[in-house]
Amino acid sequence: MPRKSATEKPIVVSTGSAAAVPARRKSTTPKRVTRNAEPSVTATTDVAEPSQDAIARLAYSYWEARGCQGGSPEEDWVRAELELRAK
Repeated sequence: MPRKSATEKPIVVSTGSAAAVPARRKSTTPKRVTRNAEPSVTATTDVAEPSQDAIARLAYSYWEARGCQGGSPEEDWVRAELELRAK
């Protein structure tokens, strides 16, 4: 059975009329700090990405223009994505 570390502080429980709330100990492990990586600098940094909804609507319109038959949904999606990014 593991022994208590000598550095742990004892838990103090209030006997007042407050509602019984379990005592919580602070974690002894340090919290991880996440740092955001530097964004890569490209020629298209000022271009906003089109939303998935906008891409889906345009791809759907391509399918409708074909008479709701044939084609590839993936090709329609890529075509719509490229067209919206070009704007």
